[in-house]
Amino acid sequence: MTDTRRRVKVYTLNEDRQWDDRGTGHVSSGYVERLKGMSLLVRAESDGSLLLESKINPNTAYQKQQDTLIVWSEAENYDLALSFQEKAGCDEIWEKICQVQGKDPSVDITQDLVDESEEERFDDMSSPGLELPSCELSRLEEIAELVASSLPSPLRREKLALALENEGYIKKLLELFHVCEDLENIEGLHHLYEIIKGIFLLNRTALFEVMFSEECIMDVIGCLEYDPALSQPRKHREFLTKTAKFKEVIPISDPELKQKIHQTYRVQYIQDMVLPTPSVFEENMLSTLHSFIFFNKVEIVGMLQEDEKFLTDLFAQLTDEATDEEKRQELVNFLKEFCAFSQTLQPQNRDAFFKTLSNMGILPALEVILGMDDTQVRSAATDIFSYLVEYNPSMVREFVMQEAQQNDDVSKKLTEQKITSKDILLINLIIEHMICDTDPELGGAVQLMGLLRTLVDPENMLATANKTEKTEFLGFFYKHCMHVLTAPLLANTTEDKPSKDDFQTAQLLALVLELLTFCVEHHTYHIKNYIINKDILRRVLVLMASKHAFLALCALRFKRKIIGLKDEFYNRYIMKSFLFEPVVKAFLNNGSRYNLMNSAIIEMFEFIRVEDIKSLTAHVIENYWKALEDVDYVQTFKGLKLRFEQQRERQDNPKLDSMRSILRNHRYRRDARTLEDEEEMWFNTDEDDMEDGEAVVSPSDKTKNDDDIMDPISKFMERKKLKESEEKEVLLKTNLSGRQSPSFKLSLSSGTKTTLSSQSPATNLPGSPGSPGSPGSPGSPGSIPKNTSQTAAITTKEGSKFYHQKCRKDIISEKTNSFGRLMFPRTSS
Repeated sequence: MTDTRRRVKVYTLNEDRQWDDRGTGHVSSGYVERLKGMSLLVRAESDGSLLLESKINPNTAYQKQQDTLIVWSEAENYDLALSFQEKAGCDEIWEKICQVQGKDPSVDITQDLVDESEEERFDDMSSPGLELPSCELSRLEEIAELVASSLPSPLRREKLALALENEGYIKKLLELFHVCEDLENIEGLHHLYEIIKGIFLLNRTALFEVMFSEECIMDVIGCLEYDPALSQPRKHREFLTKTAKFKEVIPISDPELKQKIHQTYRVQYIQDMVLPTPSVFEENMLSTLHSFIFFNKVEIVGMLQEDEKFLTDLFAQLTDEATDEEKRQELVNFLKEFCAFSQTLQPQNRDAFFKTLSNMGILPALEVILGMDDTQVRSAATDIFSYLVEYNPSMVREFVMQEAQQNDDVSKKLTEQKITSKDILLINLIIEHMICDTDPELGGAVQLMGLLRTLVDPENMLATANKTEKTEFLGFFYKHCMHVLTAPLLANTTEDKPSKDDFQTAQLLALVLELLTFCVEHHTYHIKNYIINKDILRRVLVLMASKHAFLALCALRFKRKIIGLKDEFYNRYIMKSFLFEPVVKAFLNNGSRYNLMNSAIIEMFEFIRVEDIKSLTAHVIENYWKALEDVDYVQTFKGLKLRFEQQRERQDNPKLDSMRSILRNHRYRRDARTLEDEEEMWFNTDEDDMEDGEAVVSPSDKTKNDDDIMDPISKFMERKKLKESEEKEVLLKTNLSGRQSPSFKLSLSSGTKTTLSSQSPATNLPGSPGSPGSPGSPGSPGSIPKNTSQTAAITTKEGSKFYHQKCRKDIISEKTNSFGRLMFPRTSS
């Protein structure tokens, strides 16, 4: 198979500063005699021709980008790049390059920016700086060529940047821009576009400070309007000055802060809208531009955070009922953007930021905003709330619990005065907005459900010596909020099928069930008490009758999560209310269709069987066996019946359990050495010396009270033989031709149990006790034929020597007691 790790594309940089694809092949490294050194070789995957043969020069600056790119320059205007299909291949070749150059593979560039070839070092010593052409209209083409030729070399970029800084060259270029526009010199404007774009790629903060200053930034944007690739210039300046209006929702008194906000917006606009999308090889060349915007945002957040008057006015107007809707929407949008800016802060600064907002009362303000009718305002408030929950859910939980305590105190006083009050908690507002989301796709409801899940997740709850947040908050949530969350579920499941079964309602109920399922998994006794006391599971299973398969599966998943806990409190509740009935009905109604519903229901019953949940096994077989006995394309239900029969057998024969306990504890074990000697004699007996049916009994066994020991075993084997014959008969009733729709349609009330009919005697069919090879037939392991003495196991002439040796090894290694021959009888092959 082709080694995809070393699969690469070869790129070269053309005169237009665009990367040309030279082909796809596989790269390797090795010593090339002609080049006198280790080299990189790329052979085309189509015909094996040589796409690249490049010597790894000890002084060449190789650069690794984005984990799958290696870029380098071989000549002044000849840049190469290898783009790997997989990161592993890039790392492998990068280690080879670093090994040749004696560098640590952890670096992203093998040479310092100023550490170029010997020729460039000589040029650096002889020519300390780069001499720029005079800034004239007639020399714009020359300037553009100089900038383009300097970009491939780190040293020449450094020299060009220093020259531009020291000579105030950028301002002179922008003066020429005005001249070209006045003269409508399109060719000159195209050259200026290439020059300004090249200066951006120099990636120098000092140059950005000049270009983004108040006096220069609009002219820079103007230069970038004249892209030679476009037939008509763009109108970015017109958009920024006429369309985009700066609104001060709260007057900003600090002129420096105001100027910083303007600058950041314009630079962000340049990055997103004006500059062409950089190629994968140019992204790192704009890293300083990203950093410039980042640190501007940090400064803006810091300056606003320190302005207490500004924040006080902001929250006062947000919560003032007299504030008109348009103004309030602007305030909320500003606060949302303010919180979005905070995501750029370092963790310690972000802590201080949210602490300041908390002290200013952002949560009470959000509660007021979320209670309003304006959909856009509520949407923005939800986004702000999500920032708070994702950052510090404990802060939100503490607020809502304090709010509940205050409401309880107020309600108590009002009750004494015979006045009623309506308590609206922040978390209940969130639940109500989730339930009442008008979006057909419930986009807002999905977001809010995620926030609720974060708030009720015990994994992010604090636990200290004096305070356990999990206990306190979950107690609060189930007392004050759970009834609001389950209200649409309870309202829609009053009958045997959902009252409303439209798509949007089904989506909403699926979200509620998802959160309830999460609670079952993580909240233990809180959700257990709620489900049992409110009979929630019965109401959830009504949704199994929904026409929307995803909702029915959500209901089934909820029950499966409960059964998966193997909690007898839940099990008794399920059995008492006959809560398997909706599941069995859904299974039968699904018929022979092989779909997710079919598989999920079978998996639930299979879990009960494998985990041997005795109470549920008995309940299912006693009440629903008639409905399930004809399901023959899986053995799950027959396996459940077998489990049930085994349980009943153990209950009817308590002595059998005690006998098994005796055997497990090895109570009648003899001396190990004596046992080994007798086993050696038994295995070494010549089979030809024995006749068919001759018993082999050790002399020491005959001295024991055979009747006392063997009687319970023989009875057990007889019962086992009878049980296995019945099991075989049941299994043989399977119709092997394919699936069938169950012929029995379940119709049960919650208080009615179906009765089981007794099994008919097994007939002498293949696989029955009388047939060869069945569990109860002569010559099969684990059984004793009818004509066999109760005190011995049978060995026959057809017995395999290999099987004897295997049994001997097993018995000796386990040091089995004297009943080993009964547990491992010799059989015909």
